[in-house]
Amino acid sequence: MGYDVSAFLGIYLKGSGLYNQAAEYLKGIQEIVSAHYTTGVYSIFARVVCRDTDHLRDVLQRIQAFEGIQRTETFISLEETIDRPVQVLPTDLLNELRAGDA
Repeated sequence: MGYDVSAFLGIYLKGSGLYNQAAEYLKGIQEIVSAHYTTGVYSIFARVVCRDTDHLRDVLQRIQAFEGIQRTETFISLEETIDRPVQVLPTDLLNELRAGDA
């Protein structure tokens, strides 16, 4: 795939009322693979994938070009330790498994 840099971005908005506009803007940046509206210090927490750090810098500039974004914080991933799908088990199977542990 050639996209070896994975980073997480904490995005601060100038106001919470800008979320919908910001989300629509961010949808247009294909390197953003997920984004979450969050509680806590960030308004939006996003994951981006890029070819290299120069590409990441370009993506950050495009993100920060949106007028409603006050600033961003970037966390570059050094290694993905856990990547597993969510497994939802049927209730009867889950109860069976729990009974086996007792």
